[in-house]
Amino acid sequence: MKKNISEILLKLFTSLMVLGATINGGFCQDTSKYPPTGKLVDAGGHMLHIHAMGKGKPVVVFENGSADFSWIWDLVQPEIAKSTQTVSYDRAGYAWSEPGPMPRTSRQMAYELHTALKNAGIRGPYILVGQSFGGFLVRAFARFYKKEVVGMVLVDVVHEDQKIMINDKETRIREMAQGRAVPPVQNTVKKDIDTASKQVNPLASNTSLEPPLDRLPLDGQKLQLWAQTQFNYFKAASGEMDWSPEDVADLYKNRNNTSYKLGNIPLIVISKGNGGFSGPEAIELEQQRLKLQNDLAHLSTNSKHIVDKNSGHNIHLEDPSTVIGAIKAVLRSYKTNSKLK
Repeated sequence: MKKNISEILLKLFTSLMVLGATINGGFCQDTSKYPPTGKLVDAGGHMLHIHAMGKGKPVVVFENGSADFSWIWDLVQPEIAKSTQTVSYDRAGYAWSEPGPMPRTSRQMAYELHTALKNAGIRGPYILVGQSFGGFLVRAFARFYKKEVVGMVLVDVVHEDQKIMINDKETRIREMAQGRAVPPVQNTVKKDIDTASKQVNPLASNTSLEPPLDRLPLDGQKLQLWAQTQFNYFKAASGEMDWSPEDVADLYKNRNNTSYKLGNIPLIVISKGNGGFSGPEAIELEQQRLKLQNDLAHLSTNSKHIVDKNSGHNIHLEDPSTVIGAIKAVLRSYKTNSKLK
């Protein structure tokens, strides 16, 4: 998630905890000038946009951070596609993907991705690559479809007990949970008439690219400028943020549950070099961050933790070679049935 978009969404975060996400709506994205880069596939009552490249097994599936799109992986995916099949995609409500059922639970999103992959004829085994918020989602996918997941790369993801800054306050996401019951998976979407205009979309005026999005290829930059102003995008990102504390609280509650761990599949955790904390507790918070990042590596008995001193949060844009190297290492470990080096 990038800076000014995240600031807007984070300001909504607390109010969403109180109000809950009641957003549905019709599919009204303006796609006339920007046709899909991949194809639309049924994900269980609505269509998801998936972008597949390359051939071979296992399939490397990329999961975006909050407020990010499929092309966020454009500096990584083409290189991995030289070795095996790869898939990036847009979650429900993002870019060309139709809105999905509410609430946006990790169970629901895992089901939609799995259904879309199946309907696209892209079978596992899968290596999952998740960045930021996407880390929660790939861990959920691995839990619900354990037999199909053979490796994972976590790119600067948040630990379920980690403190982050929200409105200049140190906060654990799990502490914002309301204890809501997880509904069963849904495969129908409420189709309301969407009369919203750009004037009521807080992101509609965001017509500039902030670093490091300017590192994307030119086509990706143009897509970003289009997609980040679409109203369904704002609704989708808000819906995800509304429910995420519930999922994070569940991860924390089950942190010692073996079914929430990854067994011995190859796992690489990549963390940014500096947490960016300030104030009197900065040193303590940084030490805690690195400790918890290292704890993520213990999700598997075949793992490695890399601290990338050359990058901030968006390692896949700022230092893509590190992410590429990690994915290739997981691929080698799986194919040779060997320990990560």
